[in-house]
Amino acid sequence: MVLADLGRKINSAFNELTKAPVIDEKVLDGLIKEICVALLSSDVNVKLVQKLRTNIKKNVNLEELANETNKRRLIEKAVMDELYHLVDPEAEPYKPVKRRSNVFMMVGLQGAGKTTTCTKIASFYQRKGWKVALVCADTFRAGAFDQLKQNATKAKVPYYGSYTETDPVTIALQGVEKFKAENFEIIIVDTSGRHKQESELFEEMKQISSAIKPDTTIFVMDGTIGQAAEPQAKAFKEAADFGSIIITKMDGHAKGGGAISAVAATHSPIIFIGVGEHVQDMERFEPRSFIRKVLGVQDMRDVIEQVQDTMQMADNKKLMKNIEKGQYSLRDMYEQFQQVSKMGPLSKIMGSIPGMPTEMLAGTEQEGTKRMRRMMCIMDSMTDDELDGDHKPFDDIKRVIRVARGSGTTVHEVQEILHQYTKFADMVKTMGGKDGLMQNMPKDPRKMNPKQMQQMGQMQQKMMNMIPPQLLHQMGGMEGIQKMAKQMGGMFGRGGGPGGGGMPNMAEMMKAMNMG
Repeated sequence: MVLADLGRKINSAFNELTKAPVIDEKVLDGLIKEICVALLSSDVNVKLVQKLRTNIKKNVNLEELANETNKRRLIEKAVMDELYHLVDPEAEPYKPVKRRSNVFMMVGLQGAGKTTTCTKIASFYQRKGWKVALVCADTFRAGAFDQLKQNATKAKVPYYGSYTETDPVTIALQGVEKFKAENFEIIIVDTSGRHKQESELFEEMKQISSAIKPDTTIFVMDGTIGQAAEPQAKAFKEAADFGSIIITKMDGHAKGGGAISAVAATHSPIIFIGVGEHVQDMERFEPRSFIRKVLGVQDMRDVIEQVQDTMQMADNKKLMKNIEKGQYSLRDMYEQFQQVSKMGPLSKIMGSIPGMPTEMLAGTEQEGTKRMRRMMCIMDSMTDDELDGDHKPFDDIKRVIRVARGSGTTVHEVQEILHQYTKFADMVKTMGGKDGLMQNMPKDPRKMNPKQMQQMGQMQQKMMNMIPPQLLHQMGGMEGIQKMAKQMGGMFGRGGGPGGGGMPNMAEMMKAMNMG
């Protein structure tokens, strides 16, 4: 998690406050000192830290509070409010408008990850249903167009650029006009980034901006530069008058606090932070949500949104219709493997769930990813009839041998994936069909009849049987599963029903994931 060390130190300070038998000025000063030291160690500007200290002392008057509980709550609220203000410039970023062209112009120094960020933004809006395109107006860096072309192709985003035209203004204008004529809603223009020729870079930015007249200019900044972020941001603000900022390379870097707080001081809103190399390793930045995440008390909205965007269950009407009927083919399983593989490392998603110990995946995640790829390779060697049917055609051992040879695997591995498929299919049959849980589950799990409770228990047992034994042991067995399920259930507003072991309310969970 971004700035995890900062979050641990601040939480440690809050824990000391809770342990204190009497909360007086000495205890308050000790708390503030620990928090300030933690912020300074994360490279937050000393003037901003001093301001935070002064405001907390100003807003907490211990003499006016009667009991220790009120004092703790007031102090915690005052600290949280100041942490929010530390990263909140109180400015609104540009919001694109549907059914019209919105031109984004990207600026920043070379090495900040600008071209990769262009693809991430394009992919983000594309997953939201926008018609998006990329334009490469970077003619200074060798290979810039090849990089954008490769990224755009992988993300399935249309692009425009030139190997022969050397004028970036001409390329930018031609690309924008082309995509406007084709009714694209978001057109992202990547510009040159340099180190030393800053005066030439700024002049080029002004010329491109004058030609394409962007709706918004976005400054892409390297998050590892710490407090140097503020003068850099101010220089670009004067030259390009950007409307918002994206901070890259925030995956665990200690100086990230300095970058975010320094940029917030320029009164320019941060819209995203980059947290990895994958196309989906970018998080929307919202001050309060960010601080909650740093302290490890975030809600599940970001996780739900990420899974929702990736899995796109709401749009997969065919699959949902099949599940409702209690039907599940090998092709359905293959397509779900494809979607899961796009979500990136499982540990990252699990780590976003409050209270979820990511260490339980140690030694299993890489093995699991490799195994899933081999399973997909096996299914690539199956015919359309075999994929669209069930496992019965493979009662003929000759078919199993043919698939094993075609995929370069063993007969045992093919039989193993067929066994895995039958587990999925059986679970779907329990959920779907005329007598399935999806059709008959009451909104309030406490109103389940004995038959429904039995079905729920059977489905949970099938889900448990699908977890590898070594991973189940690391998760703390059934008791650990129930504990984590209860933690996840809280995000949907209710815990589990009778006999459910703390499992989330399925109806509410499916509604939250856009599966209902």
